[in-house]
Amino acid sequence: MMYMFGGWIEWIGYAASVGIVISLLMTNMVKLRVINSIGCVLFVIYGVLVGAYPVVISNAAIVVINAYQLYKLSKEKN
Repeated sequence: MMYMFGGWIEWIGYAASVGIVISLLMTNMVKLRVINSIGCVLFVIYGVLVGAYPVVISNAAIVVINAYQLYKLSKEKN
């Protein structure tokens, strides 16, 4: 029997959504990008599991952008 909010795959999508929303509440740019990346990785996993490849592609691209921006931020501190 299906639960009210779906199965475990949907919970990955919910967790990804929560991660993205929480990241947008961060004032520290490093924390924002790290938490946002975690949410995006969860969306990539979710997208693969449900066959939503536009979700996979866009969130994978955001993870790469976040990684690049974190790299730039680390260089600025040194």
